[in-house]
Amino acid sequence: MALLKYSVLRLALLAVIAVALYAAGLRGLPLIVVAPVVALMVSYVVLGGPREAAAVELAERRTRRAAGGERFSRGIEDDAAAEDATIDRAAPRPARPVTDLQEPAPRTAQQGPAQHTSDREPEGK
Repeated sequence: MALLKYSVLRLALLAVIAVALYAAGLRGLPLIVVAPVVALMVSYVVLGGPREAAAVELAERRTRRAAGGERFSRGIEDDAAAEDATIDRAAPRPARPVTDLQEPAPRTAQQGPAQHTSDREPEGK
């Protein structure tokens, strides 16, 4: 919740600074560039407490996930497991091995050399 509070405060600060700069006569691209930069500097000074609380919340969340072995939140893990189960049920059967690409058995001396259709003499000559 601290992260959400910090994010809302930063967006509100950006809006207030953008309105103040607009009222001061700054318009267009300079307003779009200057307002976020000024808001960043002001939020660094003014919002130190909420920023610290958000950082602590993120660190605690990371520690909990590392201890539990979770990569994502429980809801995302459950959704991924359900999706995998659906895909596994929908799979018709395992793929068959490709046999056409196997090397032919070597010919013996009694069978003679292998001839390709292009090596044969045309019939009727």
